[in-house]
Amino acid sequence: MQLTIRHETRYTYTLPLAYTIQQLHLTPRAEPQQHVLSWSLSTPGHVHAYTDAYGNLSHMMTMDAPHNALCIVASGSIATTAPDRGRVPNGDHLSPLIFTVPTRLTAATPGILELAASCLPDGKAQSKDLMCLAEHIFGAVRYQSGATAVSTTASDALALGQGVCQDHAHLFLACCHAHGIPARYVSGYIDPGNTGHAASHAWVDAWVDDKDYSGWISIDVTHARLMTDAYCRLAIGRDYDGAAPVRGVRRGGGTESLSVDVQIVPQ
Repeated sequence: MQLTIRHETRYTYTLPLAYTIQQLHLTPRAEPQQHVLSWSLSTPGHVHAYTDAYGNLSHMMTMDAPHNALCIVASGSIATTAPDRGRVPNGDHLSPLIFTVPTRLTAATPGILELAASCLPDGKAQSKDLMCLAEHIFGAVRYQSGATAVSTTASDALALGQGVCQDHAHLFLACCHAHGIPARYVSGYIDPGNTGHAASHAWVDAWVDDKDYSGWISIDVTHARLMTDAYCRLAIGRDYDGAAPVRGVRRGGGTESLSVDVQIVPQ
């Protein structure tokens, strides 16, 4: 499949800002199942490109002149193929064990431990166990846009019973980490199909030990299904904080307004 993507993030402020710094994960990863045909990143200010510790193609954008608005546009086309049974190669040379460490957003609580125990063995899991967990999370936390924020923890989303894709991903990670199973956060895009609604998306990679395969499989917890060729992967990390498409801090600016427009066209 070929996906043509345009992602615009626009900030406006009631007062001038003196300084802005943004970490950007807005360039697709170089992976066997996706090939970048063309890609561009348009930002104001000074931009420094680098590869982070997880192998993500990243940019650091800074603005030190007064400004009242900020617009970041990432766009291009990628060619994707569907990974066999959701299996994605471990080509990043990182030990999967670094993805067993809980974070502030994925810390286990009694409710999470109970959910994890209903599906997962300790230490190792098969694909069927992980899909069972995704289905349980899908039933326990109803998708509801605006119900949570990027700072919402996995335990808070579980208690609320509502959330969005990053909440589903964090809850899945928390359950896996509680049982010593490597799992990592994935940020990117998904072809919305006939829903007509495109947006940034979040899902997970989890380490399986099946009879014929040991390695990562990629699971869209929000839809309780394996990743297909309808997905574009931007970044991986321990949680949202490490893989967010746009994340930063500012000095000044008064009240902030944010608008995001994502367009994805499959071919």
